[in-house]
Amino acid sequence: MSVETTAPGVTGVRAEEVRNKEARTKEVRRLDRVIIRFAGDSGDGMQLTGDRFTSETASFGNDLSTLPNFPAEIRAPAGTLPGVSSFQLHFADHDILTPGDAPNVLVAMNPAALRANIEDLPRGAEIIVNTDEFTKRPMAKVGYATSPLEDGSLEAYHVHPVPLTSMTIEALKDFGLSRKEAERSKNMFALGLLSWMYHRPTEGTEKFLRTKFAKKPQIAEANVAAFRAGWNFGETTEDFAVSYEVAPATSAFPAGTYRNISGNLALSLGLIAAGRQADLPLYLGSYPITPASDILHELSKHKNFGVRTFQAEDEIAGIGAALGAAFGGSLGVTTTSGPGVALKSEAIGLAVSLELPLLIIDIQRGGPSTGLPTKTEQADLLQAMYGRNGEAPVPVIAPRTPGDCFDAAIDAVRIALTYRTPVFLLSDGYLANGSEPWRVPEVDELPDLRVQFASGPNHELADGTEVFWPYKRDPKTLARPWAVPGTPGLEHRIGGIEKQDGTGNISYDPANHDFMVRTRQAKIDNIEVPDLEVDDPHGAKTLVLGWGSTFGPISAAVRRLRVEGKPIAQAHLRHLNPFPRNLGEVLKRYDNVVVPEMNLGQLATLIRAKYLVDAISYNQVNGMPFKAEQLATALKEAIDD
Repeated sequence: MSVETTAPGVTGVRAEEVRNKEARTKEVRRLDRVIIRFAGDSGDGMQLTGDRFTSETASFGNDLSTLPNFPAEIRAPAGTLPGVSSFQLHFADHDILTPGDAPNVLVAMNPAALRANIEDLPRGAEIIVNTDEFTKRPMAKVGYATSPLEDGSLEAYHVHPVPLTSMTIEALKDFGLSRKEAERSKNMFALGLLSWMYHRPTEGTEKFLRTKFAKKPQIAEANVAAFRAGWNFGETTEDFAVSYEVAPATSAFPAGTYRNISGNLALSLGLIAAGRQADLPLYLGSYPITPASDILHELSKHKNFGVRTFQAEDEIAGIGAALGAAFGGSLGVTTTSGPGVALKSEAIGLAVSLELPLLIIDIQRGGPSTGLPTKTEQADLLQAMYGRNGEAPVPVIAPRTPGDCFDAAIDAVRIALTYRTPVFLLSDGYLANGSEPWRVPEVDELPDLRVQFASGPNHELADGTEVFWPYKRDPKTLARPWAVPGTPGLEHRIGGIEKQDGTGNISYDPANHDFMVRTRQAKIDNIEVPDLEVDDPHGAKTLVLGWGSTFGPISAAVRRLRVEGKPIAQAHLRHLNPFPRNLGEVLKRYDNVVVPEMNLGQLATLIRAKYLVDAISYNQVNGMPFKAEQLATALKEAIDD
């Protein structure tokens, strides 16, 4: 779902569309931003429709942010509320930070889609509804005793009744498809209509469809025909008297080559780039789990970059293989979600004892146990910090946006390689599946991550004999040497049983264990991370402190408050273990510290314990990201107090 373009504002609109636009007699209104939500059954292709609209919006040059939302079931019962799948897109002619609080436009493919989303719509919103599905049985499934299209319950909205299914079937009658096959293209009819409404480029979508269905050319051309029929319907029907223009975000992006990117894709590319910059083969040991599986899928495509992927039979085997790869001199990575972290915890403790570089990527989802597989949450922070037996400290970092997942992956690899330690990277479902424009970096902008493997003995005994000690440390980083098995003269012992400092011999000496525990902790505590930057242009008394994917909603809320003349400071943590060295000093500068989280206050707990600051926890755990207006209201109360 990526589109590459040179910013700002490369449109890709076909010449004939430009001429048609000039010849239009319908009114065209200029908007600065729009929020659209496509909703239907999980088999209606809403994610594909949203992806295509997003790609064309990216190629047009708008800033954008997306929120896919879909059921955990592979195919929930058709026409039911649990089976509703939706895709929300916020695009604008200026810099934006979130997928938007409430849709301006809802495309509802059936009664369930309408019922599940109607409460999110503000008064005056537009609803494009597939009238063919509003028959007695589908309406009864979701509790409609009468048709909402006829009983006046939608009077607060601008409703556009469109028989999407029957019009799609009519448009495809010459293709020789069965009714069921033709019906599947109704999402492309809807996409064509919305593309007309908002002047989206069409060439890329037609090319995409012909590529996707290259082995089924009849299906490809049928989808193209449905897409064009939707466009033409918007152009000719009297029900849509107005179309809209949202200009490219010419001032939002620095010059460069951009693409639309999701968090999981950005993470995958960041891992590949890190492997190349480290000059190490990249090895992923993983077990499929939502919402992390896309990383396994993506990395499996890139063997030409020295990437090897292993789909293990379970979570324990996945991390065991990745840790073995790290022992053998590769960049070891394992990906999972919260339930998988629980299963991997003993092996993570082993990695702490072995002191080998290993990246553990946790794409957080709603819990506990199986929880909400396709919904987002930030509730694995304390698990990442403390979810192992014994004193087993692990660095923890968290990206803030989908595009930032690329940089966070490189940063995590830097720490793992430099300090010879496993590292947690905490993303979440919101970032993983959401997308935004991302500037493709130049290679010379990436850090040099190359490491030096041990190549010879590093210790001299009293009799002059030179030997290799696996736990003799770098005096600055406290990292132990990384010796590739099979290197002559570097035979050594590492393992899960406590080792003697320096020699690596098995040791049960109490003093040695105390020393090794404190040394491993000191290694993590001394990791170099940048100081925390604070955005405080007005000398505020209230600081809002966030981490991970709350960055967008928090930033949007802070913008709203400052427009209202409310002074508020903002800071956002990437490094959660160790914290930035100036964090304590920053916190003490403010009368109030508010910590919004998608959990029950885990970062707030850590802040209170470490810095004795009475942080105000503001949280939710409903499987959805914060809304900007919701946060703005809460922060305003903190300021006024």
